[in-house]
Amino acid sequence: MPNEELANRLPELRARHRWTQQDLAVKVGVTRQTIIAIEKGQYNPSLLLGFKIARAFGLQVEEVFWLAADESETVSAKDVPASI
Repeated sequence: MPNEELANRLPELRARHRWTQQDLAVKVGVTRQTIIAIEKGQYNPSLLLGFKIARAFGLQVEEVFWLAADESETVSAKDVPASI
């Protein structure tokens, strides 16, 4: 089994919404440091927090977070449906 990690699109989604890390943190009830750690892959959010973050963007949790074996399994904007 490959070494899997939780990858995310938080920087891209924040930029799309013109939100700072602090803006997102306030919306989901955590500190800015928590958002930074999640974005860097240093902290995996709880299931509840993952859902709160996805809901803040109006997305399903799997559209924000996914398991990646390595960096070659990242999702780019072209892979995301236009409705997002």
